[in-house]
Amino acid sequence: MKKTRRDFLKTTGAMAIGAGVVMAGAKPVRAQAKTVRWRMATSWPTGIPLYTDMAKVLPDVVQKISGGRFIIDTFPAGAIAPALEITDAIRRGVCQIGHLWPGYDIGIHPASCLIGGFAGSPNSEVMIHWMYQSDGYKLWQEFRKDKFNVVAFPGGLRPTEVFAHSHKPIRTLADLKGVKFRTVGAWADILPKLGASVVTLPGGEVLPALERKVIDATEWACPGENLPMGFHEIAKYIIIPGVHQPSAPFEYVINPKAWDELPEDFKAMIETAAKITTLESWTKIGALDMGAMEVFKKRGNVIIELAPEVQGAAYKLGREWADQKVAAAKDPWFKRILDSQRKFEEGWRTVERNRIITYT
Repeated sequence: MKKTRRDFLKTTGAMAIGAGVVMAGAKPVRAQAKTVRWRMATSWPTGIPLYTDMAKVLPDVVQKISGGRFIIDTFPAGAIAPALEITDAIRRGVCQIGHLWPGYDIGIHPASCLIGGFAGSPNSEVMIHWMYQSDGYKLWQEFRKDKFNVVAFPGGLRPTEVFAHSHKPIRTLADLKGVKFRTVGAWADILPKLGASVVTLPGGEVLPALERKVIDATEWACPGENLPMGFHEIAKYIIIPGVHQPSAPFEYVINPKAWDELPEDFKAMIETAAKITTLESWTKIGALDMGAMEVFKKRGNVIIELAPEVQGAAYKLGREWADQKVAAAKDPWFKRILDSQRKFEEGWRTVERNRIITYT
């Protein structure tokens, strides 16, 4: 691999800075060029980090880089399409672009959860390297084009999530028995094997369900993203770490006809802005997490760390789930992506120990 992470940061930074220089010195004729206006459907309610600090990053960057020639209006879940049906809406041309978590499409193809993260998948540091410095980027785009007929760009990354906001304390495997647990993706397949029952709900319906105790527990995101959702005000217990989701990449999907109609410079802006979204969201969420954990503690929420038996079982079941999907696959995509991720993880182990420093 010739590129380094530093190269990636330099490239995206230089492109953004260069664009700013162009804007500053642009001549009037540039501003008179034809304006392109798109609509973006998202899976997210307004006012949460997934909407403000992830989905909207690309439209904001593109508008600045283009000098206002390329405008993307952003809409919350349900305004254009249901939260869990964004990819289908984009494919059908309901609007030009969407932002979502790819794991929502597990029902159409299970490999969607490989690019979206699942129990047993790489953590966020490994994932971002696989995405941009291995063949992850290429596989991601080819898979989405082949099986979903959309143009896709990774666009957003979340570190390890909270395992659950819960009305019940969960520490051991026995504690999971009978828990009504809201989740989606691969974890919805895996969790019943640990004795819990699964309820699948889009984000906007989770808080009311938790408040009415239709569900006992929910996973959603990281501490900083969960804070504005208000789960901690309803459920006393916060269970960590999120072994079900060591990382969660997100994406922008684009209608292929709309993409083909774009001029080449606008296409380059989209790709650059998507990379910036990944970097900005990853670092922003990490910073938000620190403040959120302090809020939870001050409010009196009880933070419980899962017993090693639960963490080990989740990892084992996640790996088994992936192996079973390979065996049952009707096309090579699941195996291709899984093999690529696992090969990269193997290589990563050669440097992983060097990244851990023990001071005491």
